[in-house]
Amino acid sequence: MRKAKIYLFATLMACASLSTYAQQQEPRIPEASSTQTIIQDFGLGKITITYSRPNVKGRKIFGGINPYGQVWRTGANAATTINFTENVVLEGKKVAAGTYSLFSIPEKDNWTIILNKTVKQWGAYDYKQADDYLRFTVKPVNVKEKRETFTIAFANSTTKSTDMYIIWDHTAVPIHMQTDDDAQITANIDKLMQGEIKKRPYFNAIQYYYENDKDLKKAMQWALEAEKLEPTGPWFKLWKARIQLKMGDKAAAIATAQQGVKLAKDSKDDEYVRLNEAVIDQAKN
Repeated sequence: MRKAKIYLFATLMACASLSTYAQQQEPRIPEASSTQTIIQDFGLGKITITYSRPNVKGRKIFGGINPYGQVWRTGANAATTINFTENVVLEGKKVAAGTYSLFSIPEKDNWTIILNKTVKQWGAYDYKQADDYLRFTVKPVNVKEKRETFTIAFANSTTKSTDMYIIWDHTAVPIHMQTDDDAQITANIDKLMQGEIKKRPYFNAIQYYYENDKDLKKAMQWALEAEKLEPTGPWFKLWKARIQLKMGDKAAAIATAQQGVKLAKDSKDDEYVRLNEAVIDQAKN
């Protein structure tokens, strides 16, 4: 009886292995339009886009296989989706955090960009304008270099803004985005900067205030505090010099940046030698 059970168990295991092997050996073919997911950090959140990427294949694209004036899935296969984990501003229009289908209507001189509240759509076959969350128009740009594969990409990204590009063939469509979380970021910085001195995020706080044209006097105060904590670091000399230059005190900016150059050379930090020298050059011009 024991031998029979062992034999039965071995037989079942062998059948399971053969089944798994058969599944692994099933023939597969690639999708004609590959799928891509891109994630862009943006402010306090992220932007995630999932889309399929058709190829030109010698065809006329806009005004051809994608007729002007018709709703397009902005890709191939399932409609493109875009997710915002935080509120954002698209071309000056506020968009709440969430996931949307991204449709578009190509025209020769203007494109209509559509965020639709219904996700998981196949193509634009069941698209309903009544479910649109937002529509706005942008101008396409003709690009010299041909893009064979349809591409969505981000460029010019900062803590506060980014540009999303829809690119295919010789056409690029830029969509400008801004964060809608400056008040929250500022509140977070102020709270963190009230903590223990040695744990304060001086570098990020100074950088954010400087790059977003906020209270430079407060940023300068933080730079002076940071200098005392790291007197041999050339990085806080750099930000102090940049703030002084932005506040119009060129002489002070040059003097501070020269100190930064010396500290950087002492620590063999070529990057901060270059960055501090750049401030000196700016102040002298």
